[in-house]
Amino acid sequence: MRQHRTPRLLGTLLLVAAAGISAVGAAPPAADRTVTPSRTPSATPLGRVVPAPASVDPGGSPYRITSGTRIRVDRSKGVRDVGSYLAGVLRPSTGYRLPVTDDPGGDGIRLRISDKGTGGLGAEGYRLTSGKGAVTITARAPAGLFHGVQTLRQLLPAAVERDSKQPGPWAVAGGTITDTPRYGYRGAMLDVSRHFFTVDQVKRYIDQLALYKINTLHLHLSDDQGWRIAIDSWPRLATYGGSTQVGGGAGGFYTKAQYKDLVRYATSRHLEVVPEIDMPGHTNAALASYAELNCDGVAPPLYTGTEVGFSSLCVDKPVTYDFVDDVVRELAALTPGRYLHIGGDEAHSTSHEDYVTFMEKVQPIVAKYGKSVMGWHQLTGASPAKGALAQYWGLDDTSAAEKEQVAAAARGGTGIVLSPADRVYLDMKYTADTPLGQAWAGLVEVRRSYDWDPGNYLPGVTGSAVRGVEAPLWTETLSTSEHIEYMAFPRLPGVAELGWSPASTHDWDTYKVRLAAQAPRWDALGIDYYRSPQVPWPAQ
Repeated sequence: MRQHRTPRLLGTLLLVAAAGISAVGAAPPAADRTVTPSRTPSATPLGRVVPAPASVDPGGSPYRITSGTRIRVDRSKGVRDVGSYLAGVLRPSTGYRLPVTDDPGGDGIRLRISDKGTGGLGAEGYRLTSGKGAVTITARAPAGLFHGVQTLRQLLPAAVERDSKQPGPWAVAGGTITDTPRYGYRGAMLDVSRHFFTVDQVKRYIDQLALYKINTLHLHLSDDQGWRIAIDSWPRLATYGGSTQVGGGAGGFYTKAQYKDLVRYATSRHLEVVPEIDMPGHTNAALASYAELNCDGVAPPLYTGTEVGFSSLCVDKPVTYDFVDDVVRELAALTPGRYLHIGGDEAHSTSHEDYVTFMEKVQPIVAKYGKSVMGWHQLTGASPAKGALAQYWGLDDTSAAEKEQVAAAARGGTGIVLSPADRVYLDMKYTADTPLGQAWAGLVEVRRSYDWDPGNYLPGVTGSAVRGVEAPLWTETLSTSEHIEYMAFPRLPGVAELGWSPASTHDWDTYKVRLAAQAPRWDALGIDYYRSPQVPWPAQ
């Protein structure tokens, strides 16, 4: 599998430059690749972007980044941070200084926040205009500028992602892109419980998510096999419950400082972190750490297998809710985002009556500490709290009764995030020969992952009830960044497009061509990926 790059930091800026990453292979000397005018490649067409932009109006002269280009920002920290991030992406490969300046000027790369003429862009939309003298990205908020920068990256040659000087040229096609997201929730989940992943490994994944305008990182922090976040009031959760993983490896956990660092890093990439503490099932790591959490008062051994559904918190014990209160309180204090995910799936060892009782007691605790509830769609079998999100992970052929339960909750005001396992679970094998992953939800090739519409997927769930989509990545069989990337790419960009792009742009035949054009960029970034025969990849 391909060598991958290591993130490079931009001094003391919160916004550490994400695209920095060590090249896959040494580039030939520039003298061997001199670009003559007759061989100058044409600029990437404005529409050859993933996710597909909402509106593209090509035309006019391209803009060319040169040694004289400046990145022009205003004096606000949010805009300057985006400018510094962009400079960190472009400087190594272009070899140019690209100063970030608030000096006025109409040339260069201009990042602008404006209320004028941007009313339809919302908090995350942007307008990118390219012409002979400048590229201008305009938005109502820094998140929109950041998403516009990701589009600008894709409009430049893939070599811009390398961390050594490349020959260029660095042209951006002329015209205008006006772009806004279809859904406000565009997520990816990383399971750090079955196998533990370090802070740097998670940051690497955050950088990859940001390139495709994903705005939510769901971290699955606890499960039967490991507890991954330090809780001061229950310290053995991390030190003992986090001491192993699937297969019996050493495991690990995040200190509070490390978790806050991850949250800051994600925030700098305009991703909101949603932490998950799965309960009342998937709790063996907690039960093994504290005997009093068990109904019989006996702690089970640590677990390193992959079975599910055998563990449960003791619903009748008052100490269970002291435990939940402490964990939620400490985790909420570390997490600036809106949601705290309480799991709720596969609670096969909890009776339905006990499950409903548990959720009735736990959801108010989440609200008590200023967060909204998120849970897997089994939460709809209880009474979801006001403002809750239910995450549907069923299959196309899940029973009509179970789907109607979700639809009923949606009609009652519960928001729905769609993660159908036989569509967007990134740990599902592509084919029977895929060396990683599982197949319990079926084989999920690239087209199947892309070719569905969240707006009409669940019967009885109106488009307005759908808050967005999320691509979960469970890690029973995954233990390295290379594993993550091989299973996420090329499916993740398609899920990102389902969340961002208008339904009118949805077309497999055109998408697969745009997707294939991403391959040289992944090569430059050192991202490992599956070369699906369904995609017309460029020759290697």
